[in-house]
Amino acid sequence: MKLLVLGGTKFLGRHIVEAALERGHEVTIFHRGETNRGLFGDRVEEVLGDRDGGLGALASGRWDAVVDTSGYFPRVVGASAQLLAERADHYTFVSSISVYADFSTGPHEGSPLKRLEDATVEELGDEYQYYGGLKALCERAVEREFPGRAAIVRPGLIVGPHDPTDRFTYWVERLARAGEILAPGPPERLVQFVDVRDLAAWIVRLVEERRTGVFNATNEGVAMGELLAGGEVTWVSDEFLVERGVGEWIELPLWIADPDYAGHHHTNVSRAVAAGLRFRLVAETVRDTAKWAATRGPHEPEAGLAPERERELLEAWRARP
Repeated sequence: MKLLVLGGTKFLGRHIVEAALERGHEVTIFHRGETNRGLFGDRVEEVLGDRDGGLGALASGRWDAVVDTSGYFPRVVGASAQLLAERADHYTFVSSISVYADFSTGPHEGSPLKRLEDATVEELGDEYQYYGGLKALCERAVEREFPGRAAIVRPGLIVGPHDPTDRFTYWVERLARAGEILAPGPPERLVQFVDVRDLAAWIVRLVEERRTGVFNATNEGVAMGELLAGGEVTWVSDEFLVERGVGEWIELPLWIADPDYAGHHHTNVSRAVAAGLRFRLVAETVRDTAKWAATRGPHEPEAGLAPERERELLEAWRARP
């Protein structure tokens, strides 16, 4: 295939490009040149531009398929899709499970989506409160320009090598640091995430097969005990963490106690699994993420408990009456 990737140099996009090259496809990437310019050398055609008003470099050419990994605002996504509608046969848009309006139970592809009061907003919000609603509008823009020719992929938390966040890597690095680890119990507690390499390879296969429709794309649930296997873990209760004001998801990654979001880690992924999505062993994801994380050097963590905060919590847990 001739494949156009909008993005392709940071995280999911770079893995999609690698997977496509491994499958023998001819790949063009379109990006601003601000991140990892020249990453793939002469293995891909690299086209520079800006999706917001700078699409001129894509005004000519034809591709079998487009994979959009970098769309956040419906006006911008709609412009790209409209420009390519007559020059590509298939469009895959990478959305998010954040599009769902209700996480009190596990959502499926037909669950109601978030709606924005102001559909013209073009900011994600200080707490990403507009992110899900904007992604839902982006999906609609793609489906409008590629009716019956689009695949909408809604990943959960994407993890693995080159993850620019610390929402999973925190646990990997915490295991590597060893010592007593505080974790939300019980160990059987299920969490959902997807290895970026599994997701990327599957997206390429979706494109090859010209699959259409909507797919939730995360794993079927991994026990925290399996994720932290081999660590010296002290399992603490939700009540304890809530009482001490521990922040869900960011301060303590993967942890969700709010009953309004109880279904977040119970997203139905049966449609994606039926379409071929497969998952490697968690131990492999942990190992490879740790290997990559060791190469990235000092950085300011975006998520995770600070060591002193973790020590204070562990001491408080042991001091309970």
